[in-house]
Amino acid sequence: MGNFFDKEPPPPMVLVPPLFDFPPLAARTRMVESSYNLLFGKLALKCLFEDYFEEAQHFRTMIMLKPIDDPHVDLVATVSGPLDHKPEKSIVGNAFFRWQRDIDDPHTFVDLYVSSSDPVLQMRSCFFDPKLGIGGFGVFPLLMRKRVSSQDYGVVGLRYGSRNFSFGATCMPFSLRDEFPKSAWLVSKVGRVIAGLQYEPDHGSKDSAKYQNLKNWSGAIGYGAGSGSPLSPSFNFCLELAKSSQFIASFYQHVVVQRRVKNPLEESEVVGITNYIDFGFELQTSIDGEETSMMHDSTFQIGASWQANKNFLLKGKVGPLSSSGTCAFKSWWKPSFTLSISVMAWKLLLSRTIQRKCCLLFSSCSHRK
Repeated sequence: MGNFFDKEPPPPMVLVPPLFDFPPLAARTRMVESSYNLLFGKLALKCLFEDYFEEAQHFRTMIMLKPIDDPHVDLVATVSGPLDHKPEKSIVGNAFFRWQRDIDDPHTFVDLYVSSSDPVLQMRSCFFDPKLGIGGFGVFPLLMRKRVSSQDYGVVGLRYGSRNFSFGATCMPFSLRDEFPKSAWLVSKVGRVIAGLQYEPDHGSKDSAKYQNLKNWSGAIGYGAGSGSPLSPSFNFCLELAKSSQFIASFYQHVVVQRRVKNPLEESEVVGITNYIDFGFELQTSIDGEETSMMHDSTFQIGASWQANKNFLLKGKVGPLSSSGTCAFKSWWKPSFTLSISVMAWKLLLSRTIQRKCCLLFSSCSHRK
């Protein structure tokens, strides 16, 4: 009887909330991107500076459907457009239907993209074998109103990736011109030091001239630590010479911290909660010697985000031309929804304007706890 009345109190607990974006849409398409952009933090900085920051006087509504009976498939539909309904600005709707072989591995998938603008119908496919490190992908616009460039006929790519080495190339097999490759990259990692090259032939008329033209090459060296899991801290510092004309310095850090919980609605044994904090900085400076305006010759931006819990996300960014902030709220009911409100202020020719934007994101999905 003594043991029945003298129960030990439950051990203290620290909450680990899920990531605000579920599933992480940016991570689902990383295998159709260059490893050069991934390892040097370009994709992470793009998400930090662009996600939940919409254009002024615009709206965006997104619906995500993920059936409970078959978690391998999902549908994401988006409708966006201006709030003023001007004739030259139309409302655009598009949708992704995706099949993923393994719900825990987003690297092998097939998706169909339909849109009211070009491309009207597009298919993407990707496979990757983590044991062999070999993968391939393809992007094929099936229906388009007008095919202008060679890329409109489709792009395929092959890649190899290991813990310390990655290379790959893309080409356009249905191009009317002989262009090979469309792009290529080579990245190596030794310890925490990362070095890489990327080839994108945008200048020159002949293949030999394109290879010799330094404006078609980009090189970068970086220093980073941490794993690719968002539940672990990581950081990346990079110096890049892009197209022999632009110097880019960037820094990105993902921090996982714990803070005390002061919420009377939580259980008494809950003493802390995990927060996710992201910080990024990017400086771009032109070094080609061409005369340009001071506003475009050098620019920088600083961004930060803080996920306080599973429901609230705060983001902000500051730059010489504009500054923005956004607050997003997400409910994890079934169906779930997300509401974000952002404010932008910019300075141009000594005049300041503040515009408010509202962005409604509705998502309906089933997820595993």
